[in-house]
Amino acid sequence: MASLVGGAALGASFGVAAQLLSDAIKEAVKSVKNFKKDLRRLDSTLDRVKPRIEEVKLLDEKLKDSSKANIASLTQELKEGEQLVRKCGKIGKLNCYRKLRYSSKLLKLEQSLNRFFQLNVELEIWRNSIQIEVYLEQMDGRLDRMDGNLDMVASKLNGAQSKLDVVGNNVIVVGNRLGVKLEEMGSELKDKLDYVANGINSKLNQFRTDGAEVCAIPEPPSHIVGFDVPLRELKRELFREDVKVLGLCALGGCGKTTLAAKLCKDDDVIGFFNTNILFLTISSSPKFELIIHRLFKKICGSAPGFVNDEDAMNHLRELKQFKEQLDPMLLVLDDVWPESEVFLERLRHVFNTGGCKMVVTSRSALQSFDSTYTLKMLSDENSMVLFSHHANLQDKNGNSRKPEKMVRSIVRGCKGSPLVLEVIGRSLREQPLMIWQDTERILSSESSSIFESHDQILKCLARSLDVLNYTARQCFLDLGAFPEDHRIPASALIDIWIELHKLHDENGAFRNLHQLSTHSLVNLIEGTRKDAGELHCNLNKLFVVQHDLLRDLAIYKSQPQNQDITQRERLVMERRENDLPEIWKDQKDQRLSARLISILTGERSPSNWCDMQLPEAVVLILDFLAMEYSVPPFLEKMGKLKVLIMTSHGQKPAKLKGGLQALGNVAQLKRIRLEKISIPSLTVPLKNLRKISLVMCEVGQAFSNCTMEISSMLPNLIELNIDYCNDLVELPPGICHVFHLQKLSITNCHNLSKLPEELGYMTNLEALRLHACTGLLQLPESIRNLHELRFLDISECVSMESLSQGLGELNSLEKLDMSSCSRVKELPSSASNLRNLKVIYCDDETTSLWKRLQLPELSIEEPEEDINLSWLGI
Repeated sequence: MASLVGGAALGASFGVAAQLLSDAIKEAVKSVKNFKKDLRRLDSTLDRVKPRIEEVKLLDEKLKDSSKANIASLTQELKEGEQLVRKCGKIGKLNCYRKLRYSSKLLKLEQSLNRFFQLNVELEIWRNSIQIEVYLEQMDGRLDRMDGNLDMVASKLNGAQSKLDVVGNNVIVVGNRLGVKLEEMGSELKDKLDYVANGINSKLNQFRTDGAEVCAIPEPPSHIVGFDVPLRELKRELFREDVKVLGLCALGGCGKTTLAAKLCKDDDVIGFFNTNILFLTISSSPKFELIIHRLFKKICGSAPGFVNDEDAMNHLRELKQFKEQLDPMLLVLDDVWPESEVFLERLRHVFNTGGCKMVVTSRSALQSFDSTYTLKMLSDENSMVLFSHHANLQDKNGNSRKPEKMVRSIVRGCKGSPLVLEVIGRSLREQPLMIWQDTERILSSESSSIFESHDQILKCLARSLDVLNYTARQCFLDLGAFPEDHRIPASALIDIWIELHKLHDENGAFRNLHQLSTHSLVNLIEGTRKDAGELHCNLNKLFVVQHDLLRDLAIYKSQPQNQDITQRERLVMERRENDLPEIWKDQKDQRLSARLISILTGERSPSNWCDMQLPEAVVLILDFLAMEYSVPPFLEKMGKLKVLIMTSHGQKPAKLKGGLQALGNVAQLKRIRLEKISIPSLTVPLKNLRKISLVMCEVGQAFSNCTMEISSMLPNLIELNIDYCNDLVELPPGICHVFHLQKLSITNCHNLSKLPEELGYMTNLEALRLHACTGLLQLPESIRNLHELRFLDISECVSMESLSQGLGELNSLEKLDMSSCSRVKELPSSASNLRNLKVIYCDDETTSLWKRLQLPELSIEEPEEDINLSWLGI
């Protein structure tokens, strides 16, 4: 009876939470101006999942021994959603970042509801598990009420023998063992269901903490027009028996990726392929082993090492044969270029049997396709709808804000391209009539041929740059320096823009990034942390993604073909295997004016770096796939170089031939970012270096075999970021003697177990971030000496059991994040001295500890759960 009452009470609480959220949304839609689109979309999602809510709620209440964890979790989700909606009403019109941030939160809440309620396949697992469990509970109840008439029961079981044979179960009921056998069957089935659920949770935790790559299906845009018919037609082609490889072709920016994503989320497709739907972005320079590596990560959670491409193919073939026995598989390959057709043929040989199918998006119709579906441009009617949405064309009465004839002329000039309609529509939003008229003139003059060649599309899109100020426009052009289809760390862009465009600080650089996002020229993706973009924020968890066509626009505008290469401000070498382009080699005796240099290479390090003259270079980006890489010799002659970014995309950290000796001659170098690099010993002083960022690097050798004191090698270092460096076991004491260090971030370093007592020497430290250092046991007592520390983050340090008594002597501490520190059961007595502490993030069990202190200005906030893999960029 108690459990029944508990279930009813929980169900009532659940229903109230859902209704409160719905009421809050409806009130906000009437009064809040900033988030109407987001709120209406969330309201629509809530209405759509209500039948699922009631269904699972009823099933859950039938269980006598259920923990009610699922309903309780969702109830909390709905309560937090109600608070979020009500907070939206407090956001001012001029608070651009908070508007962007809360809009992102509303979207994540909607996505969370979608994930919870079988807009993905996990609900089916949950719901079916509950249904089976209810059935087993009912069966157990009936068996308990049996009066021992075993003959009758045996007769019924004999009638069901044929069904049991189908699944391979031969249950022999003998005498008093009948009840035991059935209970064992129920127990075994429950164990299997628990195993599946634990496996799902394990995978999510693994992806979140280790940054594992998965073949995730991208979320389609929130506002899609004119794709219903193409989706039906594409689906019809997909289910043809004679089609194994289906091509989805169109010009860039027409919505191929969006349509492919909608296909993957279609109910019929999910019903046929179940969870075996994999989505991979290939681009123009795929590395076969890396692609197979990602497939293994998705299917198995881990991947073996491959000797070569052939070995990777053999492993994939074996894995595919195993998966074939379970369910059909759909593999979607996005953005495949003609140069990648050999790669496509290799995969075809593996996925050409059984129920496996492939969908390939490409700008070209490839020979490997069994059938090709060409995505057409939008009709005039759908183009008007989409353009009106992006341009905010209608007033509150539904009337057009601009003359209809002029609007239709502009829409015709966009030629039905969804991307062009979006970008130009947003660029005209809230603009005066003269700007609209000028746009109409430009589009009309080129309307007959604007989509006949790629260059003319780019010229059309370039009109959207006119709304940007000079600095923001230059920042947009810099984006072409990064490889296509890769997430760009916002922190890397900030470093570049501060030095290249002489911006005052990170806030000024972020303002330009936000402007690009506002005009739909980039998309911002927050990582798993809540603090991206705020005070003492970790910009390493904020990423930028850009459509291929917009990247092409950036390159086109920054490298005009008719401009002498010696006069260009940016030099970008697209991904290639060997050496530099001939046009670059021809300039080896010429002084080049470029201030930003980007060199993207393949698996082999260039064997013949030419001696380029780059005296004006401020930024150098080296992006490669090679496992061993040689730093270009002309680096040491870059007298004005201030930013160096080196990124490896191999499976393991790349080794640098010759180390970093050349950096000793670059006197003005201020910022270094190294990603997936095995860092050699530091042997040369870098006197002017202000910031170092090390991501997924091997750092043990760098700090352990230094030829001189670290403080002497890096005397002016202000910021040090170390992220996902798993060989970091103990922070070298020498780092603590870097006197000017103000920000120290050591995150996701799971093997870090100890911080040195010398930490107390860092008396200028303002921010200390130790997020997700899961092996860290405690903070040193010397932390009491960090009197300038304003921000401390020990969130997800799950091994930490107590806080240092010296915590109370941090007189300047304003913000503390100790969420998911579940082992901390008490606070040090000195914590009551933290009179300047304004914000603390902690969990329920820790909240009561802080409330007892009654600190005057303290605001206690619970952490936001954000299991989101989009920040991985896959």
